[in-house]
Amino acid sequence: MNAPVHTPRLLPEHTSFHAVAVNWVRHWNEHLFSFAIERPASLRFRSGEFVMIGLDDGAKPLMRAYSIASPAYAEELEFLSIKVQDGPLTSRLQAIQPGDQLYLARKPVGTLVCDALLPGSRLFLLSTGTGLAPFLSLIRDPDVYDRFSQIIVVHSVRRVSDLAYHDELAGRLADDPLVADQAAEQFHYIPTVTREPFHTSKRINGLIEDGTLFKDLVGANKLDPETDRVMLCGSNAMIHEFATMLESEGFSEGSNANPGHFVIERAFVG
Repeated sequence: MNAPVHTPRLLPEHTSFHAVAVNWVRHWNEHLFSFAIERPASLRFRSGEFVMIGLDDGAKPLMRAYSIASPAYAEELEFLSIKVQDGPLTSRLQAIQPGDQLYLARKPVGTLVCDALLPGSRLFLLSTGTGLAPFLSLIRDPDVYDRFSQIIVVHSVRRVSDLAYHDELAGRLADDPLVADQAAEQFHYIPTVTREPFHTSKRINGLIEDGTLFKDLVGANKLDPETDRVMLCGSNAMIHEFATMLESEGFSEGSNANPGHFVIERAFVG
């Protein structure tokens, strides 16, 4: 029996958004997937920013904020998303296929960018779940390696299959033609799984307390506002916990207008 032919979903014109085609979709497991869309020639963004994407919902498009996982120079826009079966957008978004169209806002924004940080030597990118997405953008941008001598990604998830991009990150981006050489020297990846057997199973605060976070790094075995810069993205609980901890250690929160020692994405924090 022949497989059913997929008919791409085309969107009606909408002056406030671009209508862009889906290039590819990758399902990591039953509740996590990545996809990429065309990048309009006029769209500019800084690595780490987010943008509104969505689908047609009758009277107006149904839009949600998504961090861009591809770097600023990329020819397509990549995203990492959870699947929420009863979610207004994600229940439909998880079914997209190449050739389908999505709406894309015309202006990316955000604070998980290097411009919001003061100069430093070590950049810690602390994430849970799909909070990894903006950090995928940053670690594939050569400019980040010029700004910091060490870039450390920590990705905390519940299950091993939730470690999206694990092989690429564990290989220190060896197949990336623009950053492979720098990443081989400067990039560090620390995955941790909290609810299944794995070689690292502590939460991020545990990795700081027992020194695992600093094991292969040059510099102090603690976070130091003199040298270290931190970005936080993930669950509200993690962000609030670490923001409070960092401020107690003398770190100041930064913004685009007033760079600091650490940043969070306020648009995603409740």
